[in-house]
Amino acid sequence: MQILITAGPTREYIDDVRYLSNASSGKMGYALADAACAAGCEVILISGPVHLPVPKCVEYVAVETTVEMRDACLKHFPHCDGVIAAAAVSDYKPAQRVTGKMSKTGGPITINMIETDDVLAELGCRKSDQWIIGFALEAENARENALQKLRAKNCDFIVLNAPSAIGADDNNVELLGPDGAMQGSWQGPKREVAEQLIDWLKQTFAS
Repeated sequence: MQILITAGPTREYIDDVRYLSNASSGKMGYALADAACAAGCEVILISGPVHLPVPKCVEYVAVETTVEMRDACLKHFPHCDGVIAAAAVSDYKPAQRVTGKMSKTGGPITINMIETDDVLAELGCRKSDQWIIGFALEAENARENALQKLRAKNCDFIVLNAPSAIGADDNNVELLGPDGAMQGSWQGPKREVAEQLIDWLKQTFAS
């Protein structure tokens, strides 16, 4: 089985030195990549900027912006059986990037923002007989919002976790199907959660 895994944050630059991003550490995505390799899968890991060692067993693709992640995913997805989209992709970017470095003006500034490309939704539109597992980090109406994301992005399953997972070594997740039924629930160190998710995946999508 060949799996595409996305991990880490993306960055959207305001000028040549400042950017918007999020606090994703990439730990969950990297744990999934490591666990999938250990389970005998071929793994392509597409990662935003993180401070983690790259698993030796993966084909590694480093990206920075959302556009770069989108392009890398579209390049590799057709050759994979499925994707686990664990990356925390930036939702917005400045409408215009300033060349050079913005100087202080002594007063407030306004930055016009536009939505970034929806990488997961585009993969959902392009899938053939492939499967897609998304991640949803939700604080309120968690299951409802996760299921809305699953359906809007044409995922087969979605992993629901909470904001407390950001940067943490542990995670507490629920795996939901399109009908809202819980397929699994795991908690503990992210590597152990990853192993259980990969084990479920191999049993579910075994050819």
